[in-house]
Amino acid sequence: MSEKEILKTGKLLSLRMITGEDTDLVIKWRNNPRVRDNFVYREVFTRETHENWLEKKVFTGDVVQMIIMEKKNLRPVGSVYLRYTNEDKTEAEYGIFIGEDDAIGKGYGNETACLTTEYARDELGIKRLILRAFCYNTAAIKSYTKAGFVKYQDLPGVLCSDGQKSDMILMENNL
Repeated sequence: MSEKEILKTGKLLSLRMITGEDTDLVIKWRNNPRVRDNFVYREVFTRETHENWLEKKVFTGDVVQMIIMEKKNLRPVGSVYLRYTNEDKTEAEYGIFIGEDDAIGKGYGNETACLTTEYARDELGIKRLILRAFCYNTAAIKSYTKAGFVKYQDLPGVLCSDGQKSDMILMENNL
C-alpha cells in the first residue's frame, strides 16, 4: 500500500493514512482554538510535538491515524485516530478533529465516525471503540451517537492542561 492510498471512501469524504508531510497542517489544525478547546491537552502544538507523536505512536503501530479529505477534491480537512488500549489490539480510543473552519457543519464528523468505525471493525479487527467527549461539545456527541456510540460513564471535572476543569463523558461502540 502506498502512503497516500485511500483506505475508505464515503459520500463526502475519503480517508488515507497520515504521513510526515501532513505535519504543517496538523500543527495548524491543533492550534486552532476551536479544535484545541475540545482536547484535554491544550498546549501550543509544535513541529517537535507532532513529530514525536508520529515517531513514538503512529510509526510504532500504537496508533492508526488518518487524514480526512473531501472526496470531491481530496483537500485535507482534519484527522482521525485510533489509539490501541490493550495488547491484543481489539480495543481502541477514537479521536477526531476537523481542522478547517469551513468544513464544520457539513456532516464530515458524522461520516468520518461511520467510515472509521467500519475500517476499525473490518480492516483492523477492533471489537470495541471508546471515546471521551466534553459535555459541552453537543455536536460531536450527536455525531458519535449516529455512528453507534453510547454513553457509559460520566467524568466530572476533568483537569485540562491549561488548568480548566470541564465535565466529560465516556462513550463506547461495541463493533
